[in-house]
Amino acid sequence: MTDHLKDSPLGKISSYQDQYEAGLLFAIPRLEKRQELGITGAWPFYGEDLWTAYEVSWLSPSGKPEVAIAEWTIPADSPYLIESKSIKLYLNSFNQTVFNDCPSVAATISKDLSEAAGRVVSVQLFSLDEYFEKRPLTKFDGVCLDQQNVAIQTYENSINLLRTESEEQVHEVLYSDLLKSNCLVTGQPDWGSVQIAYTGAKIDRQALLQYLVSFRLHNEFHEQCVERIFTDIWRACAPKMLSVYARYTRRGGLDINPIRSSVPMTAPKIRLARQ
Repeated sequence: MTDHLKDSPLGKISSYQDQYEAGLLFAIPRLEKRQELGITGAWPFYGEDLWTAYEVSWLSPSGKPEVAIAEWTIPADSPYLIESKSIKLYLNSFNQTVFNDCPSVAATISKDLSEAAGRVVSVQLFSLDEYFEKRPLTKFDGVCLDQQNVAIQTYENSINLLRTESEEQVHEVLYSDLLKSNCLVTGQPDWGSVQIAYTGAKIDRQALLQYLVSFRLHNEFHEQCVERIFTDIWRACAPKMLSVYARYTRRGGLDINPIRSSVPMTAPKIRLARQ
C-alpha cells in the first residue's frame, strides 16, 4: 500500500457524520499507477469515470427527508480519482442537512467533487421513477466471450496471455461478465462486466478471456484496472482503435464505471443486470 493510502478511510472503522462535511472526500493521485504502467507524458487514452450513487438523501426546509439517485462523471485527465468509501461517508453527511431544493444538492456535490478531482465534475440528480425510466436494465452490445471452452490456470494479471489470432483486420465488440478484481487496500472483491471494442488485427478470443480472468486475484481500484486492460491490449495487440468500458456492481450504494478509449468517447449511460 502506498503512503498516501495510509491516510485513507479504507479498511478502517469510520464514524458516520450526518451533517454536511466536504472534507470527508479523499483524493488519490492517478499519476503513480500510470507510471507503474509505463505511461509517461500524454496519456494514450481519453475517457471518464461514470459513477452512480443510489443512497443520496437530505432534509427539505420543512424537515422532510428527500431521496434521489445521483450520476456524475470524473474526467480521466483529472489529476485525482476519489476513493469510494470517502464518497460514501461524504454523501452520508447530507442525511441530516437541510437544503433548499434538489438543484442546491447537485450544485454542492458538483463543487466538492470538482475540487477533490481537480477537474469539473458534472452531477445529475434523478427521482427514483425518473432514474428507472431512463436506465432500464440491458446488456452490453457485442459478442460474449464467456461461453468458450477454455482452460484457465492464471489468476494474477499477465499481459503475456494476450495475442492476436491473425493479421486479418476486423472491427469487433466483445464483452465478458467474468471480470473480478480486488480492492487495492481491503482485498474485498470487485465484480464487473467489461466491453472491449477494437479495430485491427483479430485478437485471439480465448486468450482475451484468459487475460480478463487473470485479474481475479489482482489488487487495484476499478479505474486502474480499466487503464491496465487498455494499456495491455494496446501494447500486446496494437489495434488501430480501442475502447475498454467496465461496469462494476455497486458497493456501499455506489457503482463505478470507467471507460478508456483511443478516441474521444463518453461512457454509455446504461445499467446491467447486476447493477
